[in-house]
Amino acid sequence: MTPPAFEHHRDAIVTQTELLTAQVRGADLSAPVPTCPGWTLGQLLRHVGGDHRWAEEIVRTRAAGPVGNDLVDDPRADPLADTSTLLPWLTEGAARLSATLRAAGPDALAWNPSADRPAPVRFWARRMAYETAVHRADAALTTGASFTLDAGLAADAVEEWLEFSTFPEAYAPRPDLPDLLGPGRTMRFEAPDAGVWHVDLSGERPALRAGSGTPAATARGPVADLLLYFYRRPAPVVVTGGDTALLDLWRTRAGFWLEAP
Repeated sequence: MTPPAFEHHRDAIVTQTELLTAQVRGADLSAPVPTCPGWTLGQLLRHVGGDHRWAEEIVRTRAAGPVGNDLVDDPRADPLADTSTLLPWLTEGAARLSATLRAAGPDALAWNPSADRPAPVRFWARRMAYETAVHRADAALTTGASFTLDAGLAADAVEEWLEFSTFPEAYAPRPDLPDLLGPGRTMRFEAPDAGVWHVDLSGERPALRAGSGTPAATARGPVADLLLYFYRRPAPVVVTGGDTALLDLWRTRAGFWLEAP
């Protein structure tokens, strides 16, 4: 499966936001979001819009270091807002981010939290596309809407997660969690509509490579559901086997970047 290009990611920011707004039009913004404890639907939507504006500022200014993101981390709900005002704000922010990315081009350099120096802004097109898609799943669960995601996008989002899972923060020893790495710790993830991924945790750091032999743990399901499983969202059709405690620990460690500051 050919990975989506920069233009596809950039367009997906807009289309995923449009799908999100369609799901929540007329919804109760005070409804709690089950997958984002402590947040209401209104706060979730302000978080998404805040993400888009944060990324847009980083790309537009070619930021060399971190940019303040209060609206992302602490999206206080506006008591006077309703969907008639919040949804246009969301779509405007997505369109502005997409346009700024287009003007910059994929190879322009700016700060991002996964690099120790300014890096190509294609990171932001990809990251914001999938940030929006996963939060669209959160909104769908809140409102009772259905959620689907193109298999090509979902597979690329799975691979983004797997890339993050190789960062030192995902496997370095932590006093509050068991060690992740160890002999015989291998995992296989299979999506019949997209492909197979192997993660080897038996060395000094996680490795993504072709598997051999019987893995210690497995998870199988449609790629969009596998993505939700990685993000610890409800994914009842994903079937797991073997050492499920290892799967849970890996998902927690690989999701270090989702932890509240």
